Amino acid sequence: MDSVRKLSCFVDPLAAGDGSLERRRLRLGDQRLQRKGCFVDLPNLPPLFVYGAILVGFVVTNLLLAHTLGPRKHTPVKDMPYESGMDPIGDARQPFDVRFYLVAILFLVFDVELLFLYPWAVSAYSELGIPPELRDTVFGVMLVFMATLALAWVYAWRKGVFRWR
Repeated sequence: MDSVRKLSCFVDPLAAGDGSLERRRLRLGDQRLQRKGCFVDLPNLPPLFVYGAILVGFVVTNLLLAHTLGPRKHTPVKDMPYESGMDPIGDARQPFDVRFYLVAILFLVFDVELLFLYPWAVSAYSELGIPPELRDTVFGVMLVFMATLALAWVYAWRKGVFRWR
Protein backbone atom coordinates (compact mmCIF):
# COMPACT_ATOMS: atom_id res chain seq x y z
CA MET A 1 0.00 0.00 0.00
CA ASP A 2 3.00 2.27 0.53
CA SER A 3 3.84 2.14 -3.18
CA VAL A 4 0.30 3.30 -3.98
CA ARG A 5 0.75 6.42 -1.87
CA LYS A 6 4.01 7.24 -3.67
CA LEU A 7 2.32 7.22 -7.06
CA SER A 8 0.49 10.49 -7.46
CA CYS A 9 -0.75 9.55 -10.91
CA PHE A 10 -3.32 7.07 -9.53
CA VAL A 11 -6.62 8.04 -7.93
CA ASP A 12 -9.05 6.00 -5.90
CA PRO A 13 -12.36 6.16 -7.83
CA LEU A 14 -14.32 5.15 -4.72
CA ALA A 15 -13.12 8.23 -2.86
CA ALA A 16 -14.57 10.58 -5.46
CA GLY A 17 -18.00 10.85 -3.81
CA ASP A 18 -20.21 10.95 -6.92
CA GLY A 19 -23.08 8.57 -6.06
CA SER A 20 -23.55 5.51 -3.95
CA LEU A 21 -20.57 3.34 -3.09
CA GLU A 22 -22.17 0.11 -4.38
CA ARG A 23 -23.11 1.63 -7.73
CA ARG A 24 -19.56 2.88 -8.26
CA ARG A 25 -18.13 -0.54 -7.33
CA LEU A 26 -20.35 -2.28 -9.87
CA ARG A 27 -19.59 0.25 -12.57
CA LEU A 28 -15.83 0.10 -12.04
CA GLY A 29 -15.67 -3.66 -11.47
CA ASP A 30 -14.24 -3.00 -7.99
CA GLN A 31 -11.00 -1.68 -9.40
CA ARG A 32 -9.38 0.39 -6.73
CA LEU A 33 -6.91 2.26 -8.89
CA GLN A 34 -7.39 4.09 -12.18
CA ARG A 35 -4.66 5.53 -14.33
CA LYS A 36 -4.60 9.33 -14.71
CA GLY A 37 -1.89 9.56 -17.35
CA CYS A 38 1.64 9.73 -15.97
CA PHE A 39 4.67 7.48 -16.01
CA VAL A 40 5.19 4.88 -13.30
CA ASP A 41 8.65 4.31 -11.85
CA LEU A 42 9.52 0.66 -12.34
CA PRO A 43 12.79 -0.08 -10.52
CA ASN A 44 13.08 -3.66 -11.84
CA LEU A 45 13.38 -2.79 -15.53
CA PRO A 46 17.05 -1.67 -15.83
CA PRO A 47 18.46 -5.14 -14.96
CA LEU A 48 16.16 -6.63 -17.61
CA PHE A 49 17.41 -4.16 -20.20
CA VAL A 50 21.03 -4.95 -19.28
CA TYR A 51 20.30 -8.69 -19.57
CA GLY A 52 18.62 -8.16 -22.95
CA ALA A 53 21.56 -6.10 -24.21
CA ILE A 54 24.03 -8.78 -23.09
CA LEU A 55 21.92 -11.46 -24.75
CA VAL A 56 21.65 -9.59 -28.06
CA GLY A 57 25.38 -8.79 -27.93
CA PHE A 58 26.21 -12.47 -27.35
CA VAL A 59 24.08 -13.58 -30.31
CA VAL A 60 25.48 -10.92 -32.67
CA THR A 61 29.07 -11.69 -31.57
CA ASN A 62 28.64 -15.41 -32.20
CA LEU A 63 27.08 -14.81 -35.61
CA LEU A 64 29.87 -12.46 -36.66
CA LEU A 65 32.58 -14.84 -35.39
CA ALA A 66 31.05 -17.79 -37.20
CA HIS A 67 30.80 -15.76 -40.40
CA THR A 68 34.36 -14.40 -40.28
CA LEU A 69 36.24 -17.39 -38.83
CA GLY A 70 34.21 -20.22 -40.34
CA PRO A 71 35.47 -22.39 -43.20
CA ARG A 72 34.76 -21.04 -46.67
CA LYS A 73 35.94 -23.85 -48.95
CA HIS A 74 33.08 -24.98 -51.20
CA THR A 75 33.34 -28.48 -52.60
CA PRO A 76 30.81 -30.43 -54.64
CA VAL A 77 30.21 -32.75 -51.67
CA LYS A 78 29.52 -29.84 -49.31
CA ASP A 79 27.18 -28.21 -51.82
CA MET A 80 25.10 -31.39 -52.28
CA PRO A 81 21.71 -31.57 -50.58
CA TYR A 82 21.84 -33.45 -47.29
CA GLU A 83 19.23 -36.18 -46.88
CA SER A 84 19.50 -38.08 -43.59
CA GLY A 85 23.12 -39.02 -44.14
CA MET A 86 22.44 -40.66 -47.51
CA ASP A 87 23.52 -39.50 -50.93
CA PRO A 88 20.52 -38.27 -52.90
CA ILE A 89 19.71 -40.62 -55.77
CA GLY A 90 17.28 -39.77 -58.53
CA ASP A 91 14.61 -37.08 -58.60
CA ALA A 92 13.47 -35.44 -55.38
CA ARG A 93 9.86 -35.42 -56.58
CA GLN A 94 9.28 -39.15 -56.34
CA PRO A 95 5.89 -40.24 -54.99
CA PHE A 96 5.89 -41.42 -51.37
CA ASP A 97 4.09 -44.46 -50.12
CA VAL A 98 0.77 -43.61 -48.49
CA ARG A 99 1.93 -45.29 -45.25
CA PHE A 100 4.25 -42.36 -44.57
CA TYR A 101 1.26 -40.03 -44.60
CA LEU A 102 -0.84 -42.38 -42.43
CA VAL A 103 1.88 -42.58 -39.80
CA ALA A 104 2.27 -38.81 -39.86
CA ILE A 105 -1.48 -38.27 -39.43
CA LEU A 106 -1.66 -40.80 -36.59
CA PHE A 107 1.26 -39.10 -34.89
CA LEU A 108 -0.54 -35.74 -35.11
CA VAL A 109 -3.79 -37.20 -33.77
CA PHE A 110 -2.20 -38.77 -30.73
CA ASP A 111 0.13 -35.83 -30.17
CA VAL A 112 -2.87 -33.48 -30.06
CA GLU A 113 -4.44 -35.89 -27.57
CA LEU A 114 -1.60 -35.15 -25.17
CA LEU A 115 -2.07 -31.43 -25.72
CA PHE A 116 -5.63 -31.80 -24.42
CA LEU A 117 -4.87 -34.28 -21.64
CA TYR A 118 -1.92 -32.55 -20.01
CA PRO A 119 -3.65 -29.27 -19.01
CA TRP A 120 -6.66 -31.22 -17.76
CA ALA A 121 -4.45 -33.52 -15.68
CA VAL A 122 -2.61 -30.56 -14.18
CA SER A 123 -5.68 -28.49 -13.32
CA ALA A 124 -8.23 -31.23 -12.63
CA TYR A 125 -7.85 -31.44 -8.88
CA SER A 126 -6.00 -28.29 -7.92
CA GLU A 127 -7.77 -25.61 -5.92
CA LEU A 128 -7.55 -22.96 -8.63
CA GLY A 129 -8.31 -25.34 -11.51
CA ILE A 130 -11.69 -26.77 -12.41
CA PRO A 131 -14.48 -25.80 -9.99
CA PRO A 132 -15.50 -28.73 -7.74
CA GLU A 133 -19.07 -28.85 -9.07
CA LEU A 134 -17.79 -29.37 -12.64
CA ARG A 135 -15.07 -31.93 -11.94
CA ASP A 136 -17.26 -34.99 -12.48
CA THR A 137 -18.64 -33.59 -15.74
CA VAL A 138 -15.19 -32.71 -17.08
CA PHE A 139 -13.90 -36.14 -16.03
CA GLY A 140 -16.73 -37.77 -18.01
CA VAL A 141 -15.96 -35.62 -21.05
CA MET A 142 -12.29 -36.62 -20.86
CA LEU A 143 -13.25 -40.30 -20.61
CA VAL A 144 -15.39 -39.96 -23.76
CA PHE A 145 -12.48 -38.19 -25.48
CA MET A 146 -10.03 -40.96 -24.56
CA ALA A 147 -12.54 -43.65 -25.59
CA THR A 148 -12.90 -41.99 -28.99
CA LEU A 149 -9.13 -42.01 -29.42
CA ALA A 150 -8.93 -45.63 -28.30
CA LEU A 151 -11.57 -46.48 -30.90
CA ALA A 152 -9.48 -44.68 -33.56
CA TRP A 153 -6.41 -46.65 -32.43
CA VAL A 154 -8.27 -49.98 -32.72
CA TYR A 155 -9.61 -49.00 -36.16
CA ALA A 156 -6.12 -48.12 -37.41
CA TRP A 157 -4.76 -51.36 -35.92
CA ARG A 158 -7.42 -53.49 -37.68
CA LYS A 159 -6.82 -51.74 -41.00
CA GLY A 160 -3.13 -52.67 -40.77
CA VAL A 161 -1.77 -49.15 -40.61
CA PHE A 162 0.88 -50.17 -38.07
CA ARG A 163 2.13 -53.15 -40.17
CA TRP A 164 5.10 -52.08 -42.24
CA ARG A 165 5.69 -54.38 -45.20
